[in-house]
Amino acid sequence: MDDRIQRHAEILVDHCTDVSAGENVAVTGPPVAEELVIAVAEKLGEVGASASIRLSSERASRAYRRAIDPDDVELAEHTLAMAEETDASIGIRGSTNTHETGDVDPETNTAFAAANKPIQEATMETRWCATAFPAPGNAQDAEMSTAAYEEFVWSAIDKDWEQQREFQAQMVEILDDASEVRIVSGDTTDVTMRVDGMITENDYGEKNMPGGEVYTAPVKDSVEGEVLFDKPLMAQGREVEGVRLTFEDGEVVDHAAEKNEEVLTEVLNTDDGARYLGELGIGMNRDIDRFTYNMLFDEKMGDTVHMAIGRAYEWTVPEDRERNDSAVHMDMIVDMSEDSRIEVDGEVVQEDGTFVFEE
Repeated sequence: MDDRIQRHAEILVDHCTDVSAGENVAVTGPPVAEELVIAVAEKLGEVGASASIRLSSERASRAYRRAIDPDDVELAEHTLAMAEETDASIGIRGSTNTHETGDVDPETNTAFAAANKPIQEATMETRWCATAFPAPGNAQDAEMSTAAYEEFVWSAIDKDWEQQREFQAQMVEILDDASEVRIVSGDTTDVTMRVDGMITENDYGEKNMPGGEVYTAPVKDSVEGEVLFDKPLMAQGREVEGVRLTFEDGEVVDHAAEKNEEVLTEVLNTDDGARYLGELGIGMNRDIDRFTYNMLFDEKMGDTVHMAIGRAYEWTVPEDRERNDSAVHMDMIVDMSEDSRIEVDGEVVQEDGTFVFEE
């Protein structure tokens, strides 16, 4: 087995989820990532954990979702029971065809998200980590050879995470004392939001691998302005491009997309919380230096900002503050490399992708 795969597994078990003997660990991954699943399973055995290993199939998921009536979708109680008994969860992503579920009705996907929200919540209660295996389908989306994509992925994953934590701590310190953040990019994005009282998180490869972002939750009703998310995203097996959102009193009051707007519309209609922002994230992983159509990597790029409609993570919102709740959490990216700036309480902290502490 490739040494890089074994190192990836070691990072997932030791650094990301910190698994101990006797703990219940759930591991899921697609067949194309079987080598990483095997390496993780072996590492869990060495630690003495109790592991549940499941290879998931996008083709099977597509078949099921196309066959079922959205009105018949119900909570998978057995899956919820397992999530509630799990101490740590490792989710591995990778695809031979990133558009495999692209012909599933968006209404059906919305029904599944709403029905299975309790499973999502139970999983969030575990020590969870999402990661990616460098699969050929993802390499194709990135317009890279499989070998080059493998090197890109593992370079972003196997790095000095303590050094990354220290670098990002400079941005955490800025946001911890902040009241208002303004994001400006060209003449298409100008949005403000309050973050006072919220908790800023330093993601150095625990819940996501790779890590490499600083993020928080906006005050729910504070978001004002317009945003053009000028980087495309993959959602429900479809490419969504040119997303434009207009916010008033925190709520999305107008939206559009240049491609697959119906997917965006269905996501926004999932529930009341889907029309509010749940996250503001600032990418800071300099080893991710190109766009690859993989949100797990793209949102960490050092000259990007991402915002997520829907669920705000519990650990970013104090108990005495209102947390935006939703069955969805969909990240979208703004390119901040040119004609752009991040302002915190009127002071520019990043301009054209460069942070003030990098100058």
